[in-house]
Amino acid sequence: MTRKRISQEKEDLKCPECGSRNLKMYYDRGELVCEECGLVLDDTYIDQGPEWRAFDSDQSERRARTGAPTTVLIHDKGLSTEISWANRDAYGKRIPNRNRATVYRVRKWHKRMNIGDAEERNLSVALQELSRISSKLGLPRNIRETAAMIYRKALEKNLARGRSIEHLVAASVYASCRQCGVPRTIAEVSEAADINKKKLGRAYRHLARGVSLNLKPSTPDEYLSRFCNKLGVPPSVQIKGMEILEDAGKLGVTSGKGPTGLAAAAIYISCILTSNPKTQKEVSEATGITEVTIRNRYKEMCAALDIDLNNIGNQ
Repeated sequence: MTRKRISQEKEDLKCPECGSRNLKMYYDRGELVCEECGLVLDDTYIDQGPEWRAFDSDQSERRARTGAPTTVLIHDKGLSTEISWANRDAYGKRIPNRNRATVYRVRKWHKRMNIGDAEERNLSVALQELSRISSKLGLPRNIRETAAMIYRKALEKNLARGRSIEHLVAASVYASCRQCGVPRTIAEVSEAADINKKKLGRAYRHLARGVSLNLKPSTPDEYLSRFCNKLGVPPSVQIKGMEILEDAGKLGVTSGKGPTGLAAAAIYISCILTSNPKTQKEVSEATGITEVTIRNRYKEMCAALDIDLNNIGNQ
């Protein structure tokens, strides 16, 4: 719906409260408001106009465009055309059976022509794998695009030579999650990518050195919220867990320890202190951390923070 059409519809409307036709459209908020009484008539308007401004005809011609925007999630950034698999012509009619073999050959050769050399073939396969892993992990678009950019940089530096595409793509997804502040454990990424955890760790170290990622180590509080959601505990558990991790960090208990194990141990202690007890097995299944690790971490934290183990209980 263009601004011209919206303004035409607005002229035909009037305020149901005061009957005024003095209505104003606020495009930044998507609201249609009566200027007389302040009633919001509609709050779901979407401005379909361009996101740029033109001050003369030359600027308007230069900035006008058609088609979808470019994206790094496609090997050619979405600049090429594509023949649909719907087996319908430009008018939406079904292609006759006698012509389908011809269309299939045209589609196949068209796809081959879009992928010119070995690097483009590598990128095409890698981005399909990236999309599959990201879908399994439920990652948003910005993380997928960051992972695609990391992989493209790795390809430019010849880091893919002699390496498995799947391993390098999984390492790019893991690095992207850490870079965007939405960390996923190596175990989660390796499970989604269906590869060995140790091989993923080696691929990530190779990628980090080659691309110079310089990522800061992840902290336990980054995992706390997601682990609490998986465990289905109330917000008070997360708040108490943050306090426990903060106090433990000041005393140096968290130094040199795995962030996921610390987060799981803090949740276990917090659950019991807030009268929402969970067993070590339940916490382990929700977080993917072994019961032994949880037990070791929570004992260290309890000893440092002077929390009585008898009050915590033996779960």
